[in-house]
Amino acid sequence: MSNKIKIDLFSDPACPWCLVGLTRFDQALKRLPDDVEVDLTHHAYLLDANTPEGGENARQMLELKYGQAPDDMWDRLEEEGKKAGLDLDMRKQEIRYPTQRAQILIAIAKEKNKQQDIALALSRANYLKAEDISDPDFLADLAGAHGFDRDEIFQLVQRDDLKAHVEKAAADASKQGVQGVPFFIFNEKYAMSGAQPDEVFDQVFQQLMSDDPMPESGQAE
Repeated sequence: MSNKIKIDLFSDPACPWCLVGLTRFDQALKRLPDDVEVDLTHHAYLLDANTPEGGENARQMLELKYGQAPDDMWDRLEEEGKKAGLDLDMRKQEIRYPTQRAQILIAIAKEKNKQQDIALALSRANYLKAEDISDPDFLADLAGAHGFDRDEIFQLVQRDDLKAHVEKAAADASKQGVQGVPFFIFNEKYAMSGAQPDEVFDQVFQQLMSDDPMPESGQAE
């Protein structure tokens, strides 16, 4: 039986399914036995690297992208959110903000082993509180609440070189097959995409801990 699990996680705070998926994933992590060691790394993914500074109207953007109103999709998201304990109102956040700065903060959080906390906090702030997650002051305040130096974060999230690094990492992830988020890779072998139900996360962890083989496709749908 293995007590070590390596996880690479790709997500974007602009993705509402990531909020649902990361919430379920976080709950599954908390159900793991205390002696299980999880090596978790969050990686950048950008739903749209060209989202304008200041953001864009979410409804208009989705109508243009899909050719129809997003209400049915939003209703489904709200239903799935409730199952995960989220009081989700998809009409509350009217703006889709660029997330390069948020992704910089998630990357920085690795040094304190707080990527999961920061990524989840960003997603919750975006969709539950309708915050501007591209605002350096907001990001600095959020980081400060998690033990980071507020002034340092305020400067770092605005650096053009770090923005370019995030954009390259996200582009590389897409080239390597990450086409949707949330996207999970377990022990560098098995991939799973989407906001999976609780029992799927539990099953995957159980298989990894017991060293049982995962599905031959390497995919847990």
